Amino acid sequence: MNEFAYLVSGAAGITWEMVFMWAIGGLLIWLAVKKDFEPSLLLPMGFGAILVNLPYAGVIGSGGIIEWLFKVGIDTSEAMPLLLFVGIGAMIDFGPLLSNPRMLLFGGAAQFGIFFTILMAAFLGFPMKDAMSAGIIGAADGPTAILVSQVLNSSYKGAIAVAAYSYMALVPIIQPAAIKLVTTKKERSIRMPYNPESVSKTTRVLFPIIVTLIAGLIAPKSVALVGFLMFGNLLRECGRLDALAKTAAGPLANLITIFLGITIAFQMRADVFVKWDTLLIMLLGFVAFVFDTIGGVCFAKILNLFLPAGKKINPMVGGAGISAFPMSARVIQKMGLKEDNQNHLLMHAVGANVAGQIGSVVAGGIILSLAGTILG
Repeated sequence: MNEFAYLVSGAAGITWEMVFMWAIGGLLIWLAVKKDFEPSLLLPMGFGAILVNLPYAGVIGSGGIIEWLFKVGIDTSEAMPLLLFVGIGAMIDFGPLLSNPRMLLFGGAAQFGIFFTILMAAFLGFPMKDAMSAGIIGAADGPTAILVSQVLNSSYKGAIAVAAYSYMALVPIIQPAAIKLVTTKKERSIRMPYNPESVSKTTRVLFPIIVTLIAGLIAPKSVALVGFLMFGNLLRECGRLDALAKTAAGPLANLITIFLGITIAFQMRADVFVKWDTLLIMLLGFVAFVFDTIGGVCFAKILNLFLPAGKKINPMVGGAGISAFPMSARVIQKMGLKEDNQNHLLMHAVGANVAGQIGSVVAGGIILSLAGTILG
């Protein structure tokens, strides 16, 4: 009888907002399993969204494991996103960028949408902490978006995390449409021969150290973001710590990804998530993502005005300057081959793409520095 009463009381606690969040969770799981869109993150997030929206769920509240993980791993320390950066750094080969340093420019230009969206969100009346958090979605870098929104204590942390990872997963759909919007077939057919210069081991080892020093001087708030990313890369490139590099890129990154995905779901509770303002924040994030891509493409087109024939840049490469690595580079390669089946843009796009990894974390640091000045 007591069990029946408990069942009835649990069912009575269901609201339409909870059911809506179950549907959102199911959609994320479907995208992960059926469409193979970032399954390592969307599946934990989707299942977590269902867990935290069950009536009287034991995973939140006093003693709830998801709430505890959120408070310890994200809320009070931002440890999970930062530790994930160590793994990401250990996975990245900066060789294509070092052999073609001008690709660094696209890692900066493709952050345009972030700052454009911050201004748009502020114009629409959002508090600056929320406007800045919405803008960082455009970086297509989930850990950076989580960390920035958490440090700024945005009211839309869950929506920002979901939007950042969802748009990152939808790169193969969103980016081609955005790129075609601002390029011609002739521009997309520009050939870029790849003649890589050899990159010495010394350069590979010094690069993460120098980037950390420069980022720390330009945007001190980015030191944790850039530093952990570059530390992971230093493990990879030093040549003496292969076991640690493999651990960071494999078991560490996988473990943190599992728990980060399901922990983010704490901010996907129906009472927090189901609001019109939340939808608008996600739409602003979409604007940021699209304009980041367009910013990189248009910057390449501007550079082409000053470059001689035979040295021009395929503008699509500029679109790879976002942080969604390596998906964006693969998208550019496919688009290039579609326009000209002998035009291989992959290595150029990879260079721009890894530059976007650096650009996104530096942009996050700049936003935090600006927030410290504006918000006090």
